[in-house]
Amino acid sequence: MIRFLLNIVGALFTLVTIGAAFGALTVGAIFWMYSRDLPSHEQLAQYSPKTISRIYSGEGRIIDEFAEERRVFVPAEDIPDLIKEAFISAEDKNFYQHHGFDAGGIAAAAFQAVASRGESVRGASTITQQVVKNFLLDSSRSAERKVKELILATKLEQAMSKDKILELYLNEIFLGQNSYGVAAAAQVYFNKPLAALAPHEAAMLASMPQSPSNFHPVRNHDRLLARRNYVLREMEQNGYIDQATYEHEVALPIRSVQGGDFPAFREQLPPRNYFTDEIRRQLSRSFGQDEFFGGGLSIRATMDPEMQDVAAKSLQTALEKIDRNRGIWRGTGIKLPAEALKTEDGWREALSNSGAPRDVDGWFPAVVLSLGDRDGTLGVEGFRETVTIPADDVTWARKRREDGSLGPRANQVSDLVDVGDVVLVRRMTKDGDGSLIRWTLRQVPEVEGGFMAMDVQTGRVVAMQGGFSYQSSVFNRATQAMRQPGSSFKPFVYAAALDSGFTPATIVVDAPIEVDTPQGLWRPKNASNKFYGPTPMRTGIEQSRNLMTIRIAQEVGMDTVARYAERFGVYNPMKPFLANALGSQETTLFQMVAAYAMFANGGERVEPTLVDRVQDRWGRTVYRHDQRICETCGNDTLPAGQPPRIDSNRERVMNAITAYQLTSMMEGVVQRGTARGIHLPVPIAGKTGTTNDSKDVWFIGFSSNLVAGCYIGYDNPRSLGSAGGGSTCGPVFQAFMEEAIKKYGGGKFAVPPGGYFVKIDRFTGARLPDNASGPNVVAEYFREGEDPFGMIGSYVDGGFAMGQNLPLYGYGETGGGEGRTVTTSSGKQAVIPGKANFGTLSSGGLY
Repeated sequence: MIRFLLNIVGALFTLVTIGAAFGALTVGAIFWMYSRDLPSHEQLAQYSPKTISRIYSGEGRIIDEFAEERRVFVPAEDIPDLIKEAFISAEDKNFYQHHGFDAGGIAAAAFQAVASRGESVRGASTITQQVVKNFLLDSSRSAERKVKELILATKLEQAMSKDKILELYLNEIFLGQNSYGVAAAAQVYFNKPLAALAPHEAAMLASMPQSPSNFHPVRNHDRLLARRNYVLREMEQNGYIDQATYEHEVALPIRSVQGGDFPAFREQLPPRNYFTDEIRRQLSRSFGQDEFFGGGLSIRATMDPEMQDVAAKSLQTALEKIDRNRGIWRGTGIKLPAEALKTEDGWREALSNSGAPRDVDGWFPAVVLSLGDRDGTLGVEGFRETVTIPADDVTWARKRREDGSLGPRANQVSDLVDVGDVVLVRRMTKDGDGSLIRWTLRQVPEVEGGFMAMDVQTGRVVAMQGGFSYQSSVFNRATQAMRQPGSSFKPFVYAAALDSGFTPATIVVDAPIEVDTPQGLWRPKNASNKFYGPTPMRTGIEQSRNLMTIRIAQEVGMDTVARYAERFGVYNPMKPFLANALGSQETTLFQMVAAYAMFANGGERVEPTLVDRVQDRWGRTVYRHDQRICETCGNDTLPAGQPPRIDSNRERVMNAITAYQLTSMMEGVVQRGTARGIHLPVPIAGKTGTTNDSKDVWFIGFSSNLVAGCYIGYDNPRSLGSAGGGSTCGPVFQAFMEEAIKKYGGGKFAVPPGGYFVKIDRFTGARLPDNASGPNVVAEYFREGEDPFGMIGSYVDGGFAMGQNLPLYGYGETGGGEGRTVTTSSGKQAVIPGKANFGTLSSGGLY
């Protein structure tokens, strides 16, 4: 009997042993089979997550940020212990004890699932397993994925420290509201750094991984509160917080940005504008979309926030003036549903989601709540009380009917708006004390434009405005709009001529021209529809004479003009057609302003930039714009009064004397030419431009250190009426430069060596005595060894005949009877025009 029992025990032992061996072999085979094609866990050692790229002003203030995944990477040593302890308590309390997987946790989860017959299934994945799943595997629910996860988790624990694994987890995990990682989540939910979080806030973040979409602080408040309190209890049971702290923290309510308890981080940033969006566009091309949106770049912008605001205000004022003068009401085109108007909460929520622009300083979205006999009552975003728009505020406008015709001028608010219409309003206040006069309706103008200002020596763009409102239209008209520059292109024709033997005193025939083209006979004309006979070249650019420009271009050769335009970066390539000498080929404001900077700095190449420096996520500089070399910065001392010596290493694109001669002639444009309405406390040079039918109007001008340019026109080109470059863009330049000069100063334009001054009669080109004075006298700068008067009596006509018996106008520059007649130092009579203002300027252009 004993032997029989021993045999049974032996058989059972053998069976168990063989079964165990077979099971072990089976498990081993399974693990071997699944481990053959596993992804390498070694790639986690080079973890580079997608992180936020941020743009900083020169003062180091964040002005914008871009991200595909909103993540701020934080090394393990910089993550507070409180944050680590909260997530360990919530997700893997045995994290520091297991070797990749928690056998006890797996058994407990399995027992719970069986006991509840599948109704209560909880996860048993450790933090290490979650890292493996998030980085190396997919999220499929399969036995194969789980086996691979266990294998990789074990290998990962052998290859990495616990803190490194936790660093990967806390920076990669998705925590809702487009926030990835704990640092970004702390900013999104509390607008706080990690070190400033209290235990209940850390516990709230640690609640999110289980189901971020189901734990919204407002919509799922009670569910999130319960989960947060569970995490706090786990933290207390694990010894991370004491009983008193637990009781205090668990009693606190849920507070969050989403609930209105903290201001949102994004609200503390200025609204996105054309400048930072252009940085996004340019750097996405240079570094690639993935690197820009996920590379964690630190970008130091050249933008001066104060001058950016001035640029936006200056352009907006000019555009709104044009729009108000047209007197056509368009509104926003947005209407709220009637249901939303029944309650204040309803219309306020609908208004906040309406999409009306909010980036125009002092303008607010509003909705028409009711209309009286003549006035209207509006609810304004951000204001508790309703406001009244009086009938007097709408009499400037007419509404366009459905058939396209214009209705009568409005005499009551209901003539322009209906109940439910979303409109824009601003407060009209007294200049003296700022007290309210009334609320007034506004609208985004249909006419658009662009403005840009940059340093002439470094190319640093200090301000850029690509339209009236970025939120209304993201199209950047400073960099993307291809427009005809009109007469603002003429300086490049004159530059080619000055480098080809011309001087500012060269006499050019101003007379009718006929050119036979494949499209028919082309007869260019001056803006005044008049012609003035032999005229010094200076007067040609000051008064924007088209016929003189055509003759100069023909004489020099359009191939030469094209080479100059391409060298300055205005075109690539420029078509050598004679009409292009008047600016008929399209370019951008960005290219034109950059080209004018080379006139201002003495003829050296300067590349415009919106970015000073770019650093990668590790702080290494990957781009720097300023490549100049400071030759004496390494010296221990410098001689008293001597600044550091900097070698610019810049390419020369034009002769320095040519640059000064052209600058001097363009000073005349501002002093007595087509831009003579501009009055600033430092010397200014520039050129106006107006195209056929005033479809585009320009002014680009510069001081000794800043160049700024403006263009205005409809996006689908059509006539601006009587607008001209001086009268329309001139005020924009004036308003901006008044503030810019206060900050950046300015001085006389530097005179290069190698030349000498001679006084001439600017009407006739005749040489005058050194002591000559008067409105007809101008001091011209000539090259040494050059005899500018050696060919007196010869004219430049470009090969076009002048014609006979033409009714030529005399010395008067406008061709009209206005002004006064004076006797010049040569004894001749000249008509000096009367003082002009912005509304009386002529700008030349394409005719």
